[in-house]
Amino acid sequence: MDALTVTAAQAACAPLDVAANAATAAALLRRAADRGADLVVLPELFLTGYELPAVAADPDRLAPAADDPRLDALAAACAQTRTAVVVGTPARDADTGALHISALVLDRTGRPAARYDKQHATPAERAAGFAPGSRGCTLTLDGWRLGLGICWDSGFPEHARAAALDGCDAYLVGAMFGRGGGARQRAVVFPARALDNTCYTVLANHSGRSGPYQGCGGSAVWGPDGGLLADAGSDDPGLATARLDPAVLAAVRAEEPVLNDPSLTAPRRARSSHTLG
Repeated sequence: MDALTVTAAQAACAPLDVAANAATAAALLRRAADRGADLVVLPELFLTGYELPAVAADPDRLAPAADDPRLDALAAACAQTRTAVVVGTPARDADTGALHISALVLDRTGRPAARYDKQHATPAERAAGFAPGSRGCTLTLDGWRLGLGICWDSGFPEHARAAALDGCDAYLVGAMFGRGGGARQRAVVFPARALDNTCYTVLANHSGRSGPYQGCGGSAVWGPDGGLLADAGSDDPGLATARLDPAVLAAVRAEEPVLNDPSLTAPRRARSSHTLG
């Protein structure tokens, strides 16, 4: 497979304004595409902000379906730049009506390609009415296998390990990490997940106020050896763009054959798989 260029993007979002945040996402995606990005990852609940009570009170309006016309600007940006995107959103299960914290994936043509529901919903999120998802999600883009996560998922080593056991080359996470403890978690967890699984890790984090939190920014990309490759710092808006190199990935895995050690593997978990156009 060829190299893949990925951007983790951050910007302030407008509380509960799906159309405005989709437009902001589209602008970020166009900037990233100018830098050669094949894929852009955006923070958790970016389309509404981390406004749990308000979303739970009005899910018909604030949990957009994948074909919601308020997302047209973002879909058009994908199609015009041939860039895929992963964006955080509330979502409702069409069969059960359950409300989730999710990641919506649009492919290079702007068409909905996948949705991942956060598996490790926090106690506060569950109390607010958000149900945990039941399965992981793997994307395939230009031969790269990419595992999705959302915020607290990354705090559980077995979540990233499940992606690695499914053959993922990178672990992509949208998050709401605030200042203080969130900043420490961001700095420690993602290099560890990269090194543990010899995979690239990508974090897109809020950089402004979102609900009750002030995002610490620091959207970034780490290499499969845990080294930091790109960091948006406190920029708002900000982009962290890095080239995922298959030769580097192969070399690190040859030196650190963690995935081949049966004593370190975990039981395989249910996952969905999606190929992006």
